[in-house]
Amino acid sequence: MILGGKIRNGKSGYMDLEKFEFIKEEYGHCASWAIWKEVGETPKSNAGDLNILDPKINKNLLSQLRPNVVLVGLNLSRNDGERIPFANFHSSNSYATDFKIRFALSDTKLWGGYMTDIIKEHEELHSQSVVRYLKKNPNVEKQNIEIFLEELKDIGTENPTIIAFGNAAYSILTRHLKDEYKILKVYHYAYRISKEKYKAHVKSVVLEGSLR
Repeated sequence: MILGGKIRNGKSGYMDLEKFEFIKEEYGHCASWAIWKEVGETPKSNAGDLNILDPKINKNLLSQLRPNVVLVGLNLSRNDGERIPFANFHSSNSYATDFKIRFALSDTKLWGGYMTDIIKEHEELHSQSVVRYLKKNPNVEKQNIEIFLEELKDIGTENPTIIAFGNAAYSILTRHLKDEYKILKVYHYAYRISKEKYKAHVKSVVLEGSLR
């Protein structure tokens, strides 16, 4: 089971400081890690606090990272200003729903996973606009798949569990990689559902996927 149980991959890949800093430099503008500071006064509190992803501050960080778990969104939905490394999926914007990922993954084997977007350089809030753009520009999709495959090599993942956030990211991943990787799909975290129901949904999907 997901809580203390076993999902595909078992142990996470090895992560040292040098590799961590390389990933931060190379992919930090669009990627992050599934670790957040603990909840504060409200469910959204501290979701954007990136000190938790600083190994100088969080001394246990490197041992918590799981590059064999890869969570994939569609694209960078909004640019809240400067592109701070690892800020993706950790927005402090009051309208953001990143806090639901934190709640869903807490106390699970997915905590510490690698997070990224499949489309790297296309900022757009509405996923359907991204889908229409990709249909008109299939070469862009293909190029980003190639980048993603290189990204998997760079983070040192082995036989990863890939979990897509939403239909659009899942469709792209399965269209190109279904014969190479096992790919699961969960609701996008912006889906209008309570954080408790979202956590139950993620748990059920990963449990079902681990039994296949």
